[in-house]
Amino acid sequence: MVFATRLKKLEEAMDAATSYEEWKLAAIEHDEESGAARWKHLDQSTRYDFVSIRARLDHLRSLRDRNDDKGLLFALNEGIHGNMGGMGASPLYGKAKFGTKQLIEDYVEEIALSLEHLASPEVDGISFADKLDFFQRASHCFGRSALMMSGSGTLLYFHLGVANALWQERLLPDIISGSSGGALIGSIICASSDAELDDLLDPEALPALDDPDGVINRFFSKFKTERITEGDIWEVLEEFLPDCTFEESLRRTGRHMNVSVAPAENHQKSRLLNADTSPNVFMREAVLASTAIPGFFPPVVLMAKNDQGERQAYHSSRKWVDGSLSDDLPAKRLARLYGVNHYIVSQTNPYVIPFIDTTKRKTDTVSELKYAMIDTARTWINAGAAIFEKPIGVIPEIQQLTSSALSIINQSYVGDITISPLKKLHNPLRALSWRTREEIRDLMDEGERATWPRIERIRVQTRISRTLDPILHRFEELHIEEFGKPGKARKAGSSPATRKKAS
Repeated sequence: MVFATRLKKLEEAMDAATSYEEWKLAAIEHDEESGAARWKHLDQSTRYDFVSIRARLDHLRSLRDRNDDKGLLFALNEGIHGNMGGMGASPLYGKAKFGTKQLIEDYVEEIALSLEHLASPEVDGISFADKLDFFQRASHCFGRSALMMSGSGTLLYFHLGVANALWQERLLPDIISGSSGGALIGSIICASSDAELDDLLDPEALPALDDPDGVINRFFSKFKTERITEGDIWEVLEEFLPDCTFEESLRRTGRHMNVSVAPAENHQKSRLLNADTSPNVFMREAVLASTAIPGFFPPVVLMAKNDQGERQAYHSSRKWVDGSLSDDLPAKRLARLYGVNHYIVSQTNPYVIPFIDTTKRKTDTVSELKYAMIDTARTWINAGAAIFEKPIGVIPEIQQLTSSALSIINQSYVGDITISPLKKLHNPLRALSWRTREEIRDLMDEGERATWPRIERIRVQTRISRTLDPILHRFEELHIEEFGKPGKARKAGSSPATRKKAS
């Protein structure tokens, strides 16, 4: 009884924490009390191949301790994988409140230290060309992480809380995608310099919401009406998003923004707008299009900068609407463009939240039957739509409605790590309604709190890519300085962009 009471008090302390550090201390103490701390320090578990990971960790440590640089390079060349021996399995991050098996954390840290060691100029027994080749292949094979922010309506403040929690721990990925409200928040983040983000996402600014000159208050005050309008969104874009193209934004901050838009007409494909696929498109119109919910806002013609630096229509005959209708979470496109294979999802789509499971697919009998029923229902719906395609096509409005419905049904709404509101039920009818100041505070706070339990998992699972990216970027810059051209080409879009401070 005393034991249960103690755990309950610690859980209440976690719920009442006002910062990640407070939450962390209570979570660590909870693990000590519950026995999870002991579990973390034991290698053994049926969830992963602890024998192979222990052997590989000891081997890498031995090579680095002996300064056997060529042996270390050879060992790492055998492969650097984020799910080595199953160490990325979700259950390994649900047993303890804070962190996972110490063996996994030690192994990931050893990989990072070994990469930094080999990148050091003091390691001169390996040629620059061999190092560059190794780091390029390692980055390509290991992959990268991305943050995907879903459509949200006025639940977009939750996204801001998630981004703040990641930014404060310096875990915010440089590759971000967004649709609808996620596109608005993501674009402002990607177009803001590090210094500007410190101001925009500074937790100390949150209590000052009533300060008319505060950046947070200015952001919220743009939404003045009972229901959000197109004009409200444009006012926010004008103040907080520079009038720049995707390419200009990338050059300014080094963050890749990807905006999903859906076609307003039939027989067109959805688009993912970014510095690679549409470098000259202006971000403001892209975000406006992605937030244009059919029936509420008019479709948008995208604008682009021509070769004279002038603004002109981008495919003037085409108009675009809410990106969440066709590609809420564009995982496949991000994988192709940037080599992303690890997805952190901030999911606030009010029509989806009640039906998603934020954990990985379960394997128990009941869950498998549930998944089978869902998959079967989806298959029959798609088959029915195919059978009645011609009759439906007679009425364009019905055809477009059916296409949108099928697109929503067939999408995936979760990632490797999915962060969604703790309060699952949000009235979808209020998706475009103004939120009170108290609701705004609550949504931002909820975004942060929902992220805290995932912070250490994100830290562990992104540690290697966060080490590789700057190393590879530095080596490629040195190669360009010496030879005047990039090193051997890698997968398109996978090279980290130069992060430039705002002038």
